[in-house]
Amino acid sequence: MPKAGHLPVGPSAPTPHSERLLAPDLARGMMLLLIALAHSRMLHAGGLSFTAPAGGGAVDVAVQWLLTSLVDGRSAPLFGLLFGYGLVQMTRRHSGDPAQGRRLIRRRGLWLVVFGAAHVVLLYSGDVIGAYGAFALVLAGVVSWSGRRLWWVSVTALVLGTAATTALQLVAGSDAPLAVGATLLDSALLRTTVLPLLPVAALSVVPSALIGVWAARTRVLERPDLHGPLLRRTVVIGFPVAVLGAQPVALQAVGLWTPSTTGVGALALVSFAATGIAGGLAFAAAIALVAARIGDRRGPVTTALVACGRRSMTFYIAQSPVWLVATEPSLLGLAGALGAASAAGVAVVTWAVTVVMADVLRRAGRRGPAEALLRYLTYRTAEPARTQPAPLGAEAPGVTPRHVRG
Repeated sequence: MPKAGHLPVGPSAPTPHSERLLAPDLARGMMLLLIALAHSRMLHAGGLSFTAPAGGGAVDVAVQWLLTSLVDGRSAPLFGLLFGYGLVQMTRRHSGDPAQGRRLIRRRGLWLVVFGAAHVVLLYSGDVIGAYGAFALVLAGVVSWSGRRLWWVSVTALVLGTAATTALQLVAGSDAPLAVGATLLDSALLRTTVLPLLPVAALSVVPSALIGVWAARTRVLERPDLHGPLLRRTVVIGFPVAVLGAQPVALQAVGLWTPSTTGVGALALVSFAATGIAGGLAFAAAIALVAARIGDRRGPVTTALVACGRRSMTFYIAQSPVWLVATEPSLLGLAGALGAASAAGVAVVTWAVTVVMADVLRRAGRRGPAEALLRYLTYRTAEPARTQPAPLGAEAPGVTPRHVRG
């Protein structure tokens, strides 16, 4: 594993568009689909509880089983891995001055916490931007940790995070309410009560983010052609582990099994939470392998997905107005009203629209507004509004501003 200090040093500036590689950006674009599907549960009867059945017909049951097995608790680790990957890329040219790199990470982390808090209050209680900001503030030095330390802390955090996630699910029960009130103001006030849970959310992202740091040091996503065996093993092992580990919860979600005791139910949630990281790693590996096959033969769909990935913070936030309008009782009031299949359809359409919007920005030579603002606040440099879409990284979980060829 490369050690800090062995990488070229350069100025603090965004990465040129010509230096962007396919796999990380493609992974970020696809990640937003998984996030949208995970959020769609707000629209069906299962709600915030992983174990509550959504009901409906055979198609709804099949969709809920698929999403519980492959998306819920499995997409967030992909988010974390890409965020950790981005931290290393962001600071790669600061390796000759680790203190400067840590200051940059902490400054970005502070603004991510601010962005995340605003996102919670204004739009969506399930924000993860603030959690990654908290990670950056507290663990800015992870980019220079030894490989052994990264793995030991990852394992420890996975144990603690699994325990915390399980406890929250048990306390919330199967009828955990959405943070919605009679009016938009009431809902905003309810969402503020979620902010104290930020430390728990930050703890849950630590394992995948630290693995992302290790992966970035070895340039796994930047050079998938050189890491084929590792990536294939990750896919072959990761998806079965994630799916099998989810079954004690997935079977509850489709109404085929009920735990005999609270302890058995807790073990089911532990299995679900602990194996989610395997799914996130498998998704990242699978997308990297696809990117290696695509190479330079990028069609319009791949180009649009990459454009979305380069603006992932903007279009992560852009999904939230859909959930706000759909779930607010004073607006559409669809919370719990749709079947799992229809809710997933809303998620897919929402994501597809953001991909089209991202491609429009690409064609216009514009960055995502959230990335542009965060970059300005972090680097304290106002850049022209119209330019080639440079890498928009690490501005949000899974986006990186610095991308150097391997």
